[in-house]
Amino acid sequence: MLPLVASVLLAACGSSPQRAPRGVLRFVDTETAGRLRHTAAVGRAASAAAPAATRVVASVLAQAVPVLLTLLEGDNAVGELEERLVECARKAERQVNAAYFGNRSPTRQECGEEVEVDRCGERITRAMVLGQRKHEVALRCAREVLEERWRRPYSIEQRYRYYPHAKVVERVSREEESRLLKEGCTKELWRTIKPDLVLHENSGLLLKSVLTVDYKFPCPDTNKPQWKEYGGNSAYAGSDQGRIYRDALGGKTFLISPRMGVSQ
Repeated sequence: MLPLVASVLLAACGSSPQRAPRGVLRFVDTETAGRLRHTAAVGRAASAAAPAATRVVASVLAQAVPVLLTLLEGDNAVGELEERLVECARKAERQVNAAYFGNRSPTRQECGEEVEVDRCGERITRAMVLGQRKHEVALRCAREVLEERWRRPYSIEQRYRYYPHAKVVERVSREEESRLLKEGCTKELWRTIKPDLVLHENSGLLLKSVLTVDYKFPCPDTNKPQWKEYGGNSAYAGSDQGRIYRDALGGKTFLISPRMGVSQ
């Protein structure tokens, strides 16, 4: 078993921004809004007439983040992006479970078993190890999807330092993060967040998010995926990841999990 260092525990789960921007659009124009209304009306009519087994569920992201329809330059593109990112979660779930358990999912007891202790004396459970492995697979997959589908900047596991009272956010470089972890200066990362995926509108807005996504792999898989709640010793006590991501970066925040797909 590979040892898990403090960075695993600190990460809420960035790479350098990818792709060049193709323009700046900060709103949904009248034509797009009209198209949305028309699409919704047609969808409701078709849904009412179609057999239950053949009805298509509308994209969660298209409904909740309509600006994506403009940024992705196509009505179907949002749904395709969503489907591909969800499939990354399911792929990770299948591959890692198969490697550890064959053709089954771990039981609740197996998820809760302690497999090692980190250098700070904190217990590492099998659920934590599985979650880390699944994140690695899912994020490799997500990078491929975004390279193909998102023609604007994006960040993967980018760490940000956020000061809630001052409403100030700054990017933490990979070099700084590595140095602090190597030196054991985890307190310097205390006031930081690290979302899995952040989609930016253009290269001039790398501290702003159009969409922020975290992959979640509940263990056992029957558990409901949810945002991490920050405890009393945290810089963000009383809040959860989703709220802090929104406060720090703006934009919409969503969870992606193998069973639930996209959810809030």
